[in-house]
Amino acid sequence: MKTKTWFFVIAVTLCAVLLGLTIHSYAQKRASEWKVHDRNRPAPKVVTPGETPSDPPSDAIILFGGKDLSLWKQGNGQPARWKVENGYMEVVKKTGSIFTRQPFGDCQLHIEWASPLVGDGSDQGRGNSGIKFMGQYEVQVLDTYQDTNVTYADGQAGAVYGQYPPLVNVCKAPGQWQTYDIVFRRPIFDNAGKVTRPAYITVFHNGVLIQDHEEILGNTSGKSRGYKKHGDKEPLLLQDHSHPVRYRNIWIRELPEPRVP
Repeated sequence: MKTKTWFFVIAVTLCAVLLGLTIHSYAQKRASEWKVHDRNRPAPKVVTPGETPSDPPSDAIILFGGKDLSLWKQGNGQPARWKVENGYMEVVKKTGSIFTRQPFGDCQLHIEWASPLVGDGSDQGRGNSGIKFMGQYEVQVLDTYQDTNVTYADGQAGAVYGQYPPLVNVCKAPGQWQTYDIVFRRPIFDNAGKVTRPAYITVFHNGVLIQDHEEILGNTSGKSRGYKKHGDKEPLLLQDHSHPVRYRNIWIRELPEPRVP
């Protein structure tokens, strides 16, 4: 190898080592910013929890409380056209997916859903809908109760669609109300559109952990994977897949950026 090449390799290696030491030093500084049990350290904000785990805490935004779809819209900005009755909303076939009027980034979402009582269809044609964070990253909604409806693993209820099957199948029978409690961490892009931090997701289905801080590999639509730069906050989407899936008790909490050690 030529001398100049050796010098280049050595220089690059030294730069990498110095960068690593700088990052480590910064992390140590952040970790030691406060002394152990420092009484000058600011206390957390007080938030009043709900009476049950399904009830919204005091800092939650109620996206759907059972009365109207005023906080939702169609993709073209017009009012959402899904049916609202008896405290739930129901997908109306071919009216289109609905989006929150407010955009969100990092968040905690609570949402309850029920597939149709009469389980018509099979595979992906049975009680299909979905929850898409930032309009792109989907947690699947589907009737996959026990072994009554067989589909591909990364497309059943609780899957990060096309990427991760749920750790276990805890789907309830058709017509029964089910819960998702989800923590979503948005992706971060640099000015050139390159991902500097991918999205992550944690999902509890009916109180059971089924997605454990999984790294989302990009957009979940179709068979291709990859990120395309978008805003820091984007609307939440509920999917119209032509099946009368029902939703109720939807609330969300905006979360701060993850803490650096």
